[in-house]
Amino acid sequence: MKTVGTDTGYFKTVVKQHKKAIDADITDYVEYLKSSTKEQYGQGSQDAIDAYTDILNRGGKRLRGALVIEGYKMSGGTNQAMIMQAARAIEMIHASMLVIDDVQDNSLLRRGGPTAHVQLESIYKDRHLAETLATNAALLGDHGAMMILANLDASAELRSNVMSIVNRTMVVTIHGQIADPLNQLNENLTEADVAKVQEWKTATYTILNPLHVGMVLAGAGCEVTDGITPFAKNAGQAFQITDDIIGTFGDKQDTGKNSIDDIREGKRTLLTVHALDRAIPADKEFLLKCLGNQQLTAKDFARCQEIIVSTGSLQYTQVKAKKYVETARKSLHDNSSLWSDSGTEFLDGLAQYLLLRIN
Repeated sequence: MKTVGTDTGYFKTVVKQHKKAIDADITDYVEYLKSSTKEQYGQGSQDAIDAYTDILNRGGKRLRGALVIEGYKMSGGTNQAMIMQAARAIEMIHASMLVIDDVQDNSLLRRGGPTAHVQLESIYKDRHLAETLATNAALLGDHGAMMILANLDASAELRSNVMSIVNRTMVVTIHGQIADPLNQLNENLTEADVAKVQEWKTATYTILNPLHVGMVLAGAGCEVTDGITPFAKNAGQAFQITDDIIGTFGDKQDTGKNSIDDIREGKRTLLTVHALDRAIPADKEFLLKCLGNQQLTAKDFARCQEIIVSTGSLQYTQVKAKKYVETARKSLHDNSSLWSDSGTEFLDGLAQYLLLRIN
């Protein structure tokens, strides 16, 4: 097995290719969605769909869509037009979740621009109405995606299996969404509690679900989908840990969000849970007062960052991410006979890339 952090070239090249193709497909679909919405449902629905599709069009790396395509290809799938539609659907569901997440977190920025509810508030001048419209737009996007999956050019059995996978994933992810804010009320929160939410919200949703969708549409059986599961769950844990590190210590120009947001929202991450457990009493009290403080100042946020570093929590989470990546890569290579060499190389590069994000 190759050394961690040294070979991500193939992954970066292929994911860029997938992003370009997915972006083009989504651009065409958005034009259709906008025109049909205005014609059938009027200006109010048009405004809501515009806000949703703006988030959808911003894209990001399109990792989830890329994993759908790679899961399909590495399991022998060849229907490029069909799997592109499936990738579009998974990206649409992701955009829906982002819109809802931003409403719940009262976030102002997403991917370098205003969130959907902020866009709608600029039109209607009413926060509650804007949040209502944004939530409804997210539901429209989610159900539109499910319609796409229900009508894929695949056998009825495969379509049914994929619909079941996606719906089960959303059930698990929403339970993660419920647990995440409730963790803020748990005075005895443990790392195991954080890891559970990371598995429900990120590992299952971001890595496992799209791979399983692609593999199942290619006709892969349980041995293949079970074989990729340990990789996906461990890589997903690393993904969320590195995302939290970037969220607290990253540059807004790179992340598209304010780094202060996670602390201001009171989000309990491995970073903050470990810091609260290791901090001296005065620093612990300070960090607790800052977590969830909507008026948190830049100066106090900088002090929170210092506490996370001084308690060794930043280094600790970096080490944890590395261990998850190592476990994911071992599982991937142990089961590599179940799928193509190119698929193994792509996923191996993804795992290594996760660590490069924070180094």
